[in-house]
Amino acid sequence: MNVATSIAEGPGVSPARTAALRAEAEALYLGTRPNTRAAAGAAAHLLDGVPMHWMVDWSTPVPLVIREAQGARLVDVDGHGYDDFCLGDTASLFGHGPPPVAEALARQARAGLATMLPSPDASIVGDLLAERFGLPYWQVATTATDANRFALRAARAATGRPRILVFDGAYHGAVDETFVEIGPDGRVGNRPALMGEPRDLSQLTRVVPFNDLDALEAALADNTVACVITEPVMTNCAMVLPQPGFHEGLREITRRHGTLLLIDETHTLSTGPGGYTREHGLQPDMFVAGKAIAGGIPAAVWGMNEPTAERFRAARTNRPDGHSGMGTTLSGSPLQLAALRATLEQVATGDAYAHMNRLAGRMAAGLSEILADARLPWHVARCGARVEVVRAPAPLTDGRQAKGAHYPALEATIHLALLVRGVLISPFHDMMLASPATTETQVERLIEATRQVIGRLVN
Repeated sequence: MNVATSIAEGPGVSPARTAALRAEAEALYLGTRPNTRAAAGAAAHLLDGVPMHWMVDWSTPVPLVIREAQGARLVDVDGHGYDDFCLGDTASLFGHGPPPVAEALARQARAGLATMLPSPDASIVGDLLAERFGLPYWQVATTATDANRFALRAARAATGRPRILVFDGAYHGAVDETFVEIGPDGRVGNRPALMGEPRDLSQLTRVVPFNDLDALEAALADNTVACVITEPVMTNCAMVLPQPGFHEGLREITRRHGTLLLIDETHTLSTGPGGYTREHGLQPDMFVAGKAIAGGIPAAVWGMNEPTAERFRAARTNRPDGHSGMGTTLSGSPLQLAALRATLEQVATGDAYAHMNRLAGRMAAGLSEILADARLPWHVARCGARVEVVRAPAPLTDGRQAKGAHYPALEATIHLALLVRGVLISPFHDMMLASPATTETQVERLIEATRQVIGRLVN
C-alpha cells in the first residue's frame, strides 16, 4: 500500500509525516525483533504464517508472536513487553488468565473436559445468568457467532417468520446473513468483502440505518421479520452511540409488529456487570454475549424471556425428529461451565467494573485533551470500559458515518507507532479497553505514547 497516497484523505494530518512515522516504526519493529521475524519464516504450513488469516491484518510488517499474556501485559518472543489495551478485542476484557478462572479450569481439567452432559456447575450458571441479565432461560454455545446463529434460528422457529433485520454497519461475528449493507447507491446487498457467499443475503435480511426509527418502522410494516438483531451501541466500525429515545422506540416498534428483539452484548459487556441492557433498562426478548463472558475461554451464552421460550418449546415439540441446526458437540461443556461460573461469581464483579470504568474515564479525558491540543477534528467515544478515538468531529449516528470515519492506512500507522512504544490497541480501529488488571500507570503510559505519536503527525 502507498501509505502517503492513501493517507492523503486522513483528516487533520500530514501525509508526509505519516509516511515518515510509518517507515520509522517499521524499521524499529523489524530491527529489534529477530525472533519475531524468524517465527514468521518458520510457520511454513500455516496459511500466511498465522493460525487465522485475519491475524495478518494487524499493523505489523510481520505478525507479532506472543510468548506470555498475564493481567494486562503481553510479552513477545523477543522479550518486549506491552501494555495491552486490546485485550483480545474484548475476549480478555477481565485480563489475561484471571486467577479464579485459571483455578476453575485446572480443577475441571482433572474431572473431564467434554462429556455432552451437564456438570454440577450447569444449574448454577443458569441461575447466575438469569440474575445478572434479567432473562429466565439460557443456553451455552462456544462463540458469539454460534450463539447469534442459534438465537436467530430460534427466533424464526418461535415466530414462523422468515426474515431478520440488522443495522447498517453492524457486526455480529461470522453469521453469514448479517453481512448485508446499504451500498453507496442506496441499494441493499451483500458486503463486497464477504468471501465465498453465492447467495443474495438481502432476500431474507433487511437493513436500515442505526438510530433511524422511521426506516425501522417501514422495514417491519409487512410483519415478515422474525427478529431485529442489534448491539445496543455499534462498536466494530467506529463507535456509534444510540440517540436519545432510540432504544425506547426500537422496543415499542418491534413489539407492535410482533418482531423479537435480540440484543448482542458481546462487546458492550464493557458497560457494567449486567451489560448495557441492565445499566439502561433495556427489555430484549433474546440476549447474546460471548468473548469475555467466560474470562477468555471459548464460550458464549444466549437467553430468552418467558414468552419467547414458550413459543420456541412449542416449535421444538411439533417438529419431526432430526437435527435442529442449533448446537455443537463442544457447546455447554464442563470446561465452559466452570469458566462461566468463575467469571460470573468472582471476576466480573461490581468492584471490578468500578475500577475499569474509572480508568476508562481517565483514558477518555486524557485522549480528548491530546486531540484538543492538536486541534484535530476527531473525538473520543466511550461505552463503559471501552474507549475509542473516532476520526470525525462529532459523535456518529449511523454506519454510513462510521465507514466515512475509517482511515485504514492512517490507523495502521498509529497502531504500529504505539506498539513500538510498548502500547497495544485494537488492530482494526482505535479501540482501547480497561480491565480489572489495568493500572493507572499503564493508562498514563498510553496517554503519553499517544501524545508522542499525535505530535509526530501534526507538528
